[in-house]
Amino acid sequence: MTLGQLWLRQPQKLWLRRALFQVHLWSGIALGIYVVVVCVSGSAVVFRTDIENVLSAKTQVEATGTPLTREQLRQAAQRRYPDYVIGTITRGRFATEAAEVQITRGWREQRRLVNPFTGQDMGPSPSTLFRWMRVAGDLHGNLMLGPRGLTANGVGGFLTAVICLTGIVVWWPGIANWRRSLWIRGNVGWKRLNWDLHSAFGIWTFAILLMWGLTGAYFIFPDPFRAVINNFTPINPPRTQQVAPSPQASAASAIAGSNGTPSPFRRPRRPRTKGEKILRGFSSAHYGNFGGWPLKVLYVILGFAPAVLFVTGVIMWWNRVLSPAAKRLLHEPAGVRDREIERVPENLVT
Repeated sequence: MTLGQLWLRQPQKLWLRRALFQVHLWSGIALGIYVVVVCVSGSAVVFRTDIENVLSAKTQVEATGTPLTREQLRQAAQRRYPDYVIGTITRGRFATEAAEVQITRGWREQRRLVNPFTGQDMGPSPSTLFRWMRVAGDLHGNLMLGPRGLTANGVGGFLTAVICLTGIVVWWPGIANWRRSLWIRGNVGWKRLNWDLHSAFGIWTFAILLMWGLTGAYFIFPDPFRAVINNFTPINPPRTQQVAPSPQASAASAIAGSNGTPSPFRRPRRPRTKGEKILRGFSSAHYGNFGGWPLKVLYVILGFAPAVLFVTGVIMWWNRVLSPAAKRLLHEPAGVRDREIERVPENLVT
């Protein structure tokens, strides 16, 4: 049987598949927590811009007269909440943005929005939610580690792609069984159900997880991607010689401008090259901002897929590797344990 036939019918017997299985296993165990954190925090910030726009609109006020002083705002808040201690008063960044007043009673602390012109209470302040959204954004973008976190995220994106690519090789069960590995079957033991869950989630989310990993790496290390794309299609447009307009065209442009009508000689916007469109597509695909809110909702849901894959993978690792090894260590004589060389069984996922 040739290698091609072996891959189609009995891929478990190929040494390359067994080697990639080890790469997938240990990279998944080592990077599982990282991938879960990045993807779940990514789900939290999918609607970040939309949420912040809604919350910012609630803080806007109409400028009517002279803004109240801090003492006047304090007195207005004290009249509204006589049983509370009035704390910090923070003015808005702009004249038409509400002020924030901190009020405390016992252990309970609140932050309220106050109209800076009238002193009217406008409801709870969204500052806490803004703060949590920024934390989720920093966690997703740089792991809250600054520039070092950005670099780590770029490397993590490449390694996530490695997990996905080795996973698709390990998933392939042979031409006779591949359809069965697409679904979760009922009436099976919980261990088999756990494997079916890992297998089905892995194959159905393979493409988007691979895309997230590669595009995430592109944001940090764009040069390799630009070099590859530039080999197939130019990214930067070719330079063209600028032709000076004729005196008649310049005069016509000046006359049109003085009349308030658009100038027919205004330079048109340069169309994007195919390479630029591809690079721009990386950002749109990563953030899902090209398909409206239904696609964003799907992205939020799919962001939790790595958590399912990590948990089911750890359970399989425990059932097939750690648990048997622990039993042997507990029940075998010391001499036998010392001579035995433990290895991860290749049939962990078959």
